[in-house]
Amino acid sequence: MAVMLNDPTDPWRREAQTYPVLPQEMVERVRPYGEEQISHEDSIAFTRGDRALDLYLILDGEMEVHAEHPIQGRQYLYSYRGGQFSGEHNMFNDRNTLLSGRLMAGTKFVRVPHERFRALITGEPDIGEMIMRAYILRRAGLVRHLKGGGVLVGHRDHGELLRIQRFLTRNLYPVEVMDVVADAGATQVMQEFSLPLSALIKPDRTVLSRPSDETLAEELGLFEPPEPGAIYDVAVLGAGPSGLASAVYAASEGLRTIVVETLAPGGQAGTSSKIENYLGFPTGISGEALAGRAHIQAQKFGARICVSRSTVSLDCSKKPFAIGLSDGSTVRAKAVVVATGARYRKLDVPNYGRFEGQGIHYAATAMEGNLCSAQEVVIVGGGNSAGQAAVFLSRNARHVNMVMRSGISSTMSDYLVQRIKSSPNITLYETSDITGLRGENGLEGVIWTNRKTGQTYERPATNLFVMIGASPNTDWLEGCVDLDRNGFVETGFSDDREVSSPSTPYRTSKVGVFAVGDVRSGSIKRVASAVGEGSVVVAAIHQYLAGA
Repeated sequence: MAVMLNDPTDPWRREAQTYPVLPQEMVERVRPYGEEQISHEDSIAFTRGDRALDLYLILDGEMEVHAEHPIQGRQYLYSYRGGQFSGEHNMFNDRNTLLSGRLMAGTKFVRVPHERFRALITGEPDIGEMIMRAYILRRAGLVRHLKGGGVLVGHRDHGELLRIQRFLTRNLYPVEVMDVVADAGATQVMQEFSLPLSALIKPDRTVLSRPSDETLAEELGLFEPPEPGAIYDVAVLGAGPSGLASAVYAASEGLRTIVVETLAPGGQAGTSSKIENYLGFPTGISGEALAGRAHIQAQKFGARICVSRSTVSLDCSKKPFAIGLSDGSTVRAKAVVVATGARYRKLDVPNYGRFEGQGIHYAATAMEGNLCSAQEVVIVGGGNSAGQAAVFLSRNARHVNMVMRSGISSTMSDYLVQRIKSSPNITLYETSDITGLRGENGLEGVIWTNRKTGQTYERPATNLFVMIGASPNTDWLEGCVDLDRNGFVETGFSDDREVSSPSTPYRTSKVGVFAVGDVRSGSIKRVASAVGEGSVVVAAIHQYLAGA
């Protein structure tokens, strides 16, 4: 095992869970799913970039696992020995594997073919639980220790670099950031690779200069395209909590399921620093962790999740429905669940666009928290998202200023209200509006005015978090289903429109098209309700498909 940090939260220190040894009784139950083999000489089991890997259960001997670093070269990470199994997060999908595995001469093992892997997971639930937990922790360890991914070079607070880092981090891809200002070796690396700013060096040492999200997903093997010619039982458009819940329940109940997501699993909830009022997590759970678990759960049952593609059209004139994606391709499905959520609202302030990505943020995750360490920040908004961000950022920021158009929202959870009001590191400014932004290359100051008193405040804040709600992401639906006056999808239509359709609160005006979560008119904007809607709608989909 590689040297580990002395930190009990480090997945690499939780060896019993991250690298468990199966007892002999479990080993015997794995055997029927594969074939016992022996490596007579040192041999490659899998190589970085391979897809659809087999699982190796080591009986005797050793498999070494290595990562490729674009600057430092090959790195030994750890070894699997008797009773241990290979693999990590990518075993549940068709993405590129991040690591390479080498079998030592004389190693005996059971090799479970990729097409039998899910049969093992579902057929032996206790073994499957152990494997799933290990895979989640192994990927978390790779992300934490920045192993198996690329190196991103540029200005740490530059909008382009933050966009790339955010996309990779939220898709659980390890990325090491070299800041040309703070990191002594960054300039040398830029010269060696002839890099522009905001460039990603892949493990094979090729360079992606200011890549789009689609390019990143393609080049790094994060994108799983729809299967050619496939007609899916259900297409879930959006991978927030409601979309992921629909995917889990649909796939687990035997429906051929595809999920299309623009950025990363989790939606806006995936950016929450900590959700403390979600049932079953008394100590709270981050949005990223919740999304990651739901993501792998959907894949466990066979759902295909395509990230980095947006839905741009829905042809309701024929069935199966034709869903147009941003890359020009088309997905065909018998039923559609619209779970595209909403877009962040922006402030109407001069120079606002100039500072987006250069100090203006719409989420407060660990990545943004690191940017704000020992700095003064401003948060705009009075709802739960703003409250969670204020509590989270107040731990490391020098001071947090909360600016609210009226006051703390009546819908904000009381535990957040009490923490905010009792925190000496958070100051509330009610009935106030942001009136100015100052800075040259990036945000340097934020100005706001109290509407009642006329008093103006200016603070030297380099990070502004805008959390003033969102507008529905439904432009592409115009003409297919009914929308309310604010653009949210109207639901709850009854059978009288088309006889074959069952009544459901989530049915749109078009039979076979359903809407759940924040995009639905009248929905309650909470993670728990979104998950509930996403799971319940699957019963209606079954009824619709049975009568279609």
